[in-house]
Amino acid sequence: MRLTSEFWVGAYVRRCFGEGAMAAVARRGAKEAGAIFVIVNRLDGTVDYYAPAPQSYFDSDDGPGERKFEKRLAAAPEAEATAKLEREKAMDPDFWVVEVEDRAGRCFLDVVE
Repeated sequence: MRLTSEFWVGAYVRRCFGEGAMAAVARRGAKEAGAIFVIVNRLDGTVDYYAPAPQSYFDSDDGPGERKFEKRLAAAPEAEATAKLEREKAMDPDFWVVEVEDRAGRCFLDVVE
């Protein structure tokens, strides 16, 4: 059984705070299974944008709470990430957005290459 999106987001925000970064839920989605997007604001006018990784990156050893992400934008203007989220909203309005503020650009996610 997979962890709910609401539970995962709450744990992720606490992890960010524990690592010394600020984090906030910028958009609440479906509690059970909404997709989760993460914006890392580098506080220099740029952001990194992370989206759920395709299922092909998961294997049978991954646990039920396992979520993987792919970086879709790196050190991009915030407007680019906002535009991507607007396009996502047109396809699936039940997604979550977590914004992390970290000058070093740390995301605290399992990122696939």
